[in-house]
Amino acid sequence: MAEAIARRDAADVIEAASAGVAPLGFVAQQTGLTLTENGYSSDDLKSKPVAREVWEAADLIINMTGRSWERVFPIPGRIQDWKVDDPYGEDAEVYQRIFEQIRKRVAALAETLREQKQAVAAKDSQRNRD
Repeated sequence: MAEAIARRDAADVIEAASAGVAPLGFVAQQTGLTLTENGYSSDDLKSKPVAREVWEAADLIINMTGRSWERVFPIPGRIQDWKVDDPYGEDAEVYQRIFEQIRKRVAALAETLREQKQAVAAKDSQRNRD
């Protein structure tokens, strides 16, 4: 869900790619339904394992495994732990609640990244004037 949400709501500051530590091999039907009911596309979503080269190249990794990042990713920094329950096997109401949690977190992250981007642009503009 996070990938679909970030792609639609924050594509200007987030290049989203999702992968799992223990992927199912498929996207749960209720995930697709929840996204569709909220106006998001699940067409390009795939269940895939996280690859070392992907996390090493990433500027930021969002860890939603429920385990501390130190146990999951053997690299320091660039990682945020998001406490998000896994809705797999739960009813539509639980999926919707998790969707809302993720959407709020993506929105907050995107806002922070937009502010950082604006600050960098302002510094560059000031340097060019000096």
